[in-house]
Amino acid sequence: MKKHALVIGGSGMLAEVSLWLAGEGYLVSVVGRDARRMEELTARSEQINPVLVDYKDDKEFPATLERAIEKNGPVELVVAWIHSVAPRALGHVISAVGKNSGDWSLFHILGSSSDLEEIKAAAKTPLGCSYHQVQLGFVLEGAGSRWLRNDEIARGVTNAISSRPEVSVVGVLKPWGKRPQW
Repeated sequence: MKKHALVIGGSGMLAEVSLWLAGEGYLVSVVGRDARRMEELTARSEQINPVLVDYKDDKEFPATLERAIEKNGPVELVVAWIHSVAPRALGHVISAVGKNSGDWSLFHILGSSSDLEEIKAAAKTPLGCSYHQVQLGFVLEGAGSRWLRNDEIARGVTNAISSRPEVSVVGVLKPWGKRPQW
């Protein structure tokens, strides 16, 4: 059976990460809500398994994860970009993957203002889960700054997966006062 990866948010900002994992020999279950984006992604690789569900749906999301794992096998690697509007979503992922897999790795993608220690404490990962945080910063340019582009984010995430540090930062976080404004 092929290695199985789960990427949450993998049809948008993390699409290149999903494709990279497919190129690394994974069957990649990609969680997303946008059917058009998912079609575009699956057209680029036969190793992409679309999982159309909204991770904010506390009933349907865990059930859909369970079905994806049952169909495609235990998950070895999770890349999760989950916004704070879904506070229970990461727990659903940890529960579904943890009870259906052996040793596995979780790469938790986080925004620039995230409190990494607080988030790590709340994650409550089980034995057998190697937990990694990837914090997304910004880029200083001349006298100003800008947010990271998707290709820069993908490169940073794939580098983190390859090198496996406990915490990595894509871009910079300081000086905080120079960060771009929304």
